[in-house]
Amino acid sequence: MTRKKRPKLATRIVDEIRRRIDEKVYAVGSRLPTEVTLVKEFGVSRTVVREAVAALSADGYVEPRQGSGVFVLEPPRLDVATSFRGVLAAGENVLALLELRLAIEIEAAALAASRRTPDQLDRIRAAHGAYGAAVARGVSPARADIDFHVAIAEATENCCFIDAIRILCPLAVLDGRNGEAGVESELGPDLRPFQTTIGEHDAIVEAIAVGDVESARSAMRLHLAGSRRRVSDGAFHLPVLDGAVHVRD
Repeated sequence: MTRKKRPKLATRIVDEIRRRIDEKVYAVGSRLPTEVTLVKEFGVSRTVVREAVAALSADGYVEPRQGSGVFVLEPPRLDVATSFRGVLAAGENVLALLELRLAIEIEAAALAASRRTPDQLDRIRAAHGAYGAAVARGVSPARADIDFHVAIAEATENCCFIDAIRILCPLAVLDGRNGEAGVESELGPDLRPFQTTIGEHDAIVEAIAVGDVESARSAMRLHLAGSRRRVSDGAFHLPVLDGAVHVRD
C-alpha cells in the first residue's frame, strides 16, 4: 500500500496560522507569537518557522517589521491564481494540481467535441502542430502546450472552463519539464516523454474533430493521467529553487 506524503512542516504551520487569522484568533494589527514561541508550539526548527512566516508575508497575511516583530494584516481577498501558486510551492502538491486538471479538462474535452466551431478546431490543431514542431527542434513546447489546452477550453463556449484552464494550465508547465512559457530553452536528450504527449494530443484532436464526445473524454483522461504518472515517475525533472519546486506561470 502506498503511503501518502505528509505535508511539509512549513506548509502545516502556514495553514494553521492562516486559519487563526481567518477566525480572528490573531486579530488584525496584533503581533504574532515570537519565533521562539512558535518553535516550541509546533516542535520545529527556527528555519521552518522563518520559512512559514516568509510564505505568509508573501501572501499578504503578515508583515515583518524590523525590531518590532511580525504583525497580522487584513487577510487578502482570495485570488485563485495566487492561491494555487502558494499551494504548489510545497512541491508535493504538483500531483494534486494534475488531479484537479483531470476533473476539469476531461469534461472540457467532451464539451469541445460537441460544440467546437471550424475556427476553434483550427486553433486546436495549430497549437498541436506547434508543440510537435518545438519538440522536433529540441526546444521547449511550453507555450504550445498551454495554447493547446486553452484552445480546447475555448471550444467549450463556457467562460468558467476557459477561465479555470487559463489559470491552471500555465501553473502545471514546469521549468525543466516543458521549460518556461515563451522561452525556447533546449530540451534534454530524452524526448520520449514529449513524443508520448504528442501521441496523446493526436488522439484528443481526432476525437474533437469528429465530434466523438466519449472518445474525447477518454483521450483527455489518458493524457492527463499519463502526465501525472510521468511527473510522479520523474520522467520530467522538477527543479528545486530555495527548497521548493519552482513552478512557472
